[in-house]
Amino acid sequence: MIDKAERSNTDSSRDSLIILGTKVPTTTQLLPQRNLRFFADNPRVYSIVRANGKEPTQEEMQQQLSDLEHVKELREDIKRNGGLLEPLIVRGGTLEVLEGNSRLAAYRQLAAKEPIKWGMVECTILPDDIDDSLIFALLGQFHIKGKKDWAPYEQAGFLYRRFKNHGVSPKVLSVELGLSTKKVNHLIDTYQFMVDHDEVDISRWSYYDEYLKSNKIKKARQQYADMDALIVDSIKAGTIERAMDLRDQLPTVCGAPNILKKYAEGKLPLDKAYERAVDSGADSVPYKKAATFRRWITQPEIDSLLVGCPQKVRDKLLFEFDKISTRIAALRKKHFA
Repeated sequence: MIDKAERSNTDSSRDSLIILGTKVPTTTQLLPQRNLRFFADNPRVYSIVRANGKEPTQEEMQQQLSDLEHVKELREDIKRNGGLLEPLIVRGGTLEVLEGNSRLAAYRQLAAKEPIKWGMVECTILPDDIDDSLIFALLGQFHIKGKKDWAPYEQAGFLYRRFKNHGVSPKVLSVELGLSTKKVNHLIDTYQFMVDHDEVDISRWSYYDEYLKSNKIKKARQQYADMDALIVDSIKAGTIERAMDLRDQLPTVCGAPNILKKYAEGKLPLDKAYERAVDSGADSVPYKKAATFRRWITQPEIDSLLVGCPQKVRDKLLFEFDKISTRIAALRKKHFA
C-alpha cells in the first residue's frame, strides 16, 4: 500500500457534487499544502481575520487561525488519525480552500515540524469557473443546515453576503437552509446594523442581537432618532457591561415613557434608568395590565364605539363594567385602604 505522502498529485479520482440542483464535476487528489490558499470570504475566516476592517494577508490568516483553540484541537486529531478524515474542498485555478480552512491551518502547524510527512494533503477540487453563489450555497449546506458549527455572527455574515452580493432573498435562504424567514431577516438586519455603525468587534454581536430583537425597543428607536447612536456608543465605551442588560433592562425602561425620554436624551445611564423604571412599576405585571386597560378605556373614540353598539352588546358591556367596578372597589378596600 502506498503512503499518502508518496502518492503523485496526478493520482486522482473524478466525481461530482449536486449544489442547488446543479451537478458540479470534482476531482479528488493530493496537492502540496504549501500551494493552497486560505479563502478570505469563508464566513469563519472572514469573521476572525477581518475584525480590524482590513484585507488580511495569507500569513495573517495562518497566524490568527493557528491561535484558535479549535484549530489546536484539530491539529492533534489530524496527527492521531494520520491525515484528514475528509478532503479539503478547493477551487481549481486559485487553489483557495473553500471548505476546511481551519484544517489547513492545523495541517500547516504539523508540516512546520515534519514537512515531508505533512507535505501533501487530500483535496476535492471544484472547477475554476464555479459560480460564487454555488460556493456559498455549499458552505451554507455544510455549516448552517448540516454541522451547524458556525457562530451566529458567522451565520449572519454568510446570509448577509448571500443577500447583498448574490441577490438571494431571505425567503429563498430560509428554504435553502432550514431557517425561518424571520430568523434570516433578523440575522441580516443585525449584521447590517453593525456595518452601518462601523462595528468590527465580533465579540459584541450578542449586544446588537439583543438590541434588535425586542419590539418594545423597536418602538423606542422609532420614537427617538438618536437612540441607536446612544446604544452603540455605550456598547463601545463599555458602559453597558452585558448583552443581557439590553435584554432585561432596556425593555423595562422603554415601558416607562418619562424615564425613557431622559435615557434617550442621555440624562440617565441605563442602570439608573432601569432602577427608576422598576420603582415606577414599569416591570410590574399587575400595573402593566391595569395601565393597558386604562389607556384603552380612556381613548376618545371609545365614546363613538359605545354609541354604535346594539342594545344587547350595551347590556353585556354594562354587566362587565359593573363587575369591574365591584372588583376594583374590593381591591381598593383590601390592598389600598
